[in-house]
Amino acid sequence: MAQEKKPSRGRPRDPATRRRILAAAAKLLDEGGLGAVTMEAIAARAGVGRPTIYREWPNAHAVAMSAFLERDRTTPPSRNSRRALAALRSRLRELAETLTTRAGRSTAMMIAAAQSDSELAKVIRTHFVMKSREEGRALLARAAAEGDIRRNIDIEAALDLIYAPFYFRLLIGHAPLTSRDTDAILDLALKGLAARRPQRAHPAE
Repeated sequence: MAQEKKPSRGRPRDPATRRRILAAAAKLLDEGGLGAVTMEAIAARAGVGRPTIYREWPNAHAVAMSAFLERDRTTPPSRNSRRALAALRSRLRELAETLTTRAGRSTAMMIAAAQSDSELAKVIRTHFVMKSREEGRALLARAAAEGDIRRNIDIEAALDLIYAPFYFRLLIGHAPLTSRDTDAILDLALKGLAARRPQRAHPAE
């Protein structure tokens, strides 16, 4: 007699269902902010049961963060034909635009709440903060190779110098975060990172 095959635990994850869940969370985030994103609301809008959502996410904040990150991934990459600093400037403007939406402001609340939610903190650190830093690191390395910044700079410190004001303004809310502000932040940082040009000798008087 053939041995009966034991059923697997849980159903396989369906990409279409996952997209519906993330789309539902993104709409809730846009319409009502973080407070509107609950497991019940996501399940109702996506047309799934709450157990389906819990198979992949531990709580509603994690679903909202995944929805926000999924949206950020749709941003087209900066063109390689540009010089690196021009590409970095463009990407910082795009980041500011994303962060100043209602979903972005809700993300700031999630970043603040992440201190007591280790799973959420891991998601934010790995997929949002580190993703931005990896992109910035590659662009700064290109800028050094192109001679626009010094080759011997501390890249990690330079990334802190450029990106920290974004999160500070986002979390504290004391000042706006527009493309004009991102340009000012980058320009100030680049004054300290700029390659030193050889000075021309002045003719003797």
